[in-house]
Order: sequence, then structure tokens, then C-alpha cells
Amino acid sequence: MHVSVVGNQDDSVVVTVRGHLDVDNATVLTTTLEQVLDRPAPRVVVDLSGVEFCDSIGLSTFVVGHNRAVADGGWLRLASPPEFLEHLLDTVGLAQRLGVYATVGDALMGRQEL
Repeated sequence: MHVSVVGNQDDSVVVTVRGHLDVDNATVLTTTLEQVLDRPAPRVVVDLSGVEFCDSIGLSTFVVGHNRAVADGGWLRLASPPEFLEHLLDTVGLAQRLGVYATVGDALMGRQEL
């Protein structure tokens, strides 16, 4: 798995995830989210367009990040999930709870969740 971070001029951050997000490598994303969420009112979009697989540990990482962001007055939004991941998030009830957006741009603007 590969994770990259890009900061924006408005202090929002886009975290891009590529590859398999599972028990073997979720700590990479967890560590990255801990770093970008360590600020007042964090605003984070996780770009999922390159995720090829996600297990329950990956899903848990999204929930923990979301809860931390909200507790600190910010948000964590998911963007561009592949079809399998969009279906998984919907099936387990996380799509409505976390906010899933069609594109990174939509997530940054808070426009129309999937």
C-alpha cells in the first residue's frame, strides 16, 4: 500500500491511498491520519480511487479517523471509492455515517454525498 498527503491552501488535506488496505498494512494509513488530524479543526479527504482491497481493519481506520476529526471540530470525508468499496461502505452502514463523495473536489466542497 502507498499513502501520499497533499495540503491545500485552505488548510484541508487530501490523503491518497493506493493498493490493499488490510490488517498487514493499515498502520501506514493510521499513522498518516494521526499526523494530519493532529491540528485544530482538521479537514481531511481520503481519496480511495486507488484502493484495490479493504478489510475490516481498513474500515475501522476510517471510523477512528472520522471520530477524531469530529471530536476536534473538523471532518474526515471519503472520496472516489471504487465500486466494490462503495458497496461495502453502504452495506455496513458507513457511507451515511462518514460521508462518501464521488470526487475529491466534491468532498472538499461538501457537495452531494453518494
